[in-house]
Amino acid sequence: MATLQEMADQLADDVLAAEAELGDDRFYEKVAKVLMAASPTFQEAYMTSIRVRLAERRGREFLQQALAAKRGEVEEEPVAPVDFGGMGH
Repeated sequence: MATLQEMADQLADDVLAAEAELGDDRFYEKVAKVLMAASPTFQEAYMTSIRVRLAERRGREFLQQALAAKRGEVEEEPVAPVDFGGMGH
């Protein structure tokens, strides 16, 4: 049997993949509400998986923008967010 984190990871992957088809980029929040009613423990594992994937997506977008700027494909380099002293996860 899959572990809690493996199940949460798979659900996070599936939900994020479905968002474009559903036309709802916050659909993961609706799923989180369903999970909270059933299992707060699973909901937290799921939200951790979602946050990690969204952060990775933002990091990749920043990387692609920086490379495009370096290659002269766009005029402006991306600006990194202000560091608020480790307030993120």
